Amino acid sequence: MGSRSSRIWNHVPAAARVAFAAFALVLTTCAPAPEQAPAIGEAFVGPATLSIRKDIDVKSASVAVAHHGDHVEIVAQRRLWYKIRTDKGVEGWTEDRQLLDSAQMSRLRKLAEQTAGLPSQGKATTYDVLNVHTEPNRNSPSFVQVKEKETFDVITHRIVPRAAKQPKRELIKPRAKAVAPVKKSTSKKYADASVPPPPSPAAPAPPVDWVALSKERGVEADADTPPTAQDDWTLIRTSGGQSGWVLTSRVYMSIPDEVAQYAEGHRITSYFSIGTVNDHGEKKDIWLWTTAESLGQDHDFDSYRVFTWSERKHRYETAYIQRRERGYLPVIAKEGEFSVCVEDKTGARVRKQYTLTGNTVRPAGVKPCEVLAEADLGGAVDKPIELHAPVAAKRTSYIDAARARLKKWFGK
Repeated sequence: MGSRSSRIWNHVPAAARVAFAAFALVLTTCAPAPEQAPAIGEAFVGPATLSIRKDIDVKSASVAVAHHGDHVEIVAQRRLWYKIRTDKGVEGWTEDRQLLDSAQMSRLRKLAEQTAGLPSQGKATTYDVLNVHTEPNRNSPSFVQVKEKETFDVITHRIVPRAAKQPKRELIKPRAKAVAPVKKSTSKKYADASVPPPPSPAAPAPPVDWVALSKERGVEADADTPPTAQDDWTLIRTSGGQSGWVLTSRVYMSIPDEVAQYAEGHRITSYFSIGTVNDHGEKKDIWLWTTAESLGQDHDFDSYRVFTWSERKHRYETAYIQRRERGYLPVIAKEGEFSVCVEDKTGARVRKQYTLTGNTVRPAGVKPCEVLAEADLGGAVDKPIELHAPVAAKRTSYIDAARARLKKWFGK
């Protein structure tokens, strides 16, 4: 049959052959494309680059590569894996922690916009590759990496309870709850609406020693509950303008070693040049810095200090120092002046202003600390992050005020 078909085809005119081939091509082109699975949700790629896998396995072959912020559709879910479809129609699998929902992506974009205008608290660097997270959470996606010795701006810092789970997200659209049909009552006893139902029974009286029992249970619960682990996070702005959170322990301020050597084991949290000294043609900066005794504090610094250059001794010396404070970023500084936000004796936050005249630092007034950012900076939705906010002054009695003065005078 094959040879007979070939002989018949050979007798067909060339024009007819061309027409038949064109008709077959049209039929092939017009064939319906395979139907795609409907999307059950949408997400955005979290990491800087994401390999989309062929199967549910981190070692499976990569079918496509997506980048941070790319929009994808979710077409299936199996435990902590999602089958996603890119805008080009490529489908594959990725892990749950690699995806951001719409709210997270919106907060991340807003974070970059808000921090773009906030004052830098000094340049910093890292001695290893540093993951920048979308939120102050170890399990949140890392959307960019800072390379070794790459510099970035420090914006603020925050203490956050260590979370064991990924922040709550909504990647898959919630299903509409089916409304159960209202069942008609078959009872004829209360069919008449004018007849009220019987009253509810009275609540039982509490035990006589309920106060003592409550106290004992509370004490035992507190004793058995371990303290919640906390992480110290720093909000940074990269050289490319991206903002995110990094672990503070991996951040090292880039202040010159000839000044950093006087940190006395404390951590430098911010630093600024507020002037210069000309020593025989060589310009030396006048430095202001803030330091904290250790990580994990509920404030940003506990000391601030000004260093000036001695033309006679050719070294840095302390021009002003203030210890035992509870201070909060941001510090605002420019040539010849600076201000710090600290708590006063009543617990209210005030901004102390200073001026620099030559090598002398002088107080220049006190005013309330202004709110620089009330909007969400990447934290939980129900708890926005503020750089600092005014705190209402605590009412202090005459006796408490006298005790505070005595403690200040005699140190007791």
